[in-house]
Amino acid sequence: MSDSIPPQDRFFRLACLFEAGLAPLAVLFGWLADVDPFAGLAWSEPALANGLLATLPLLIVFFALQALEYPALRDIRELLLETLGARLVGRHWSDLLILAGLAGFGEEALFRGFLQPWLENRWGALPALWLSNTVFALVHAVTPLYAVLALLIGLYLGVLLDYGGERNLLMPMVAHAAYDFVAFVVILRDYRHRQLRSQ
Repeated sequence: MSDSIPPQDRFFRLACLFEAGLAPLAVLFGWLADVDPFAGLAWSEPALANGLLATLPLLIVFFALQALEYPALRDIRELLLETLGARLVGRHWSDLLILAGLAGFGEEALFRGFLQPWLENRWGALPALWLSNTVFALVHAVTPLYAVLALLIGLYLGVLLDYGGERNLLMPMVAHAAYDFVAFVVILRDYRHRQLRSQ
């Protein structure tokens, strides 16, 4: 039966399952380490607004990097077009929003909800910030430069966790999801433009 599922649909379902599965993984690790990954998650309109506003610097950097012709950046753009662009080409924008939301929720639950607080309990805030985001960078290391960019984004999201002096996981979750959504839309747009040019 799975053979009847188109490859793009299969990829989308697996990507959603993977990203959603990171939250239960955070809960499992939290249970083993006695850390509640959602202890710092609280709904508030200011946190939601701050999370959306905090996406703006990420997007400014994203669009600036899109415009640069540095070879390593071109390699990243090409890789994203060949992997994500080709596999998301048939998706509606609402699908991209769902995938981005799951990525923001799941990845932040694991890295900023569980890993960063767990490391803080052992070594303090600054080493925890760097160590947790080094791990974040390593799991995103599709190229060396991409890993460096992931490290910088992770550090930003880790600092955002305590923005305003009160810990709230909602802010990095929202910023991560909003950033991913825009990135997915841009990658898909560029892939579609490339397809049109090649016809």
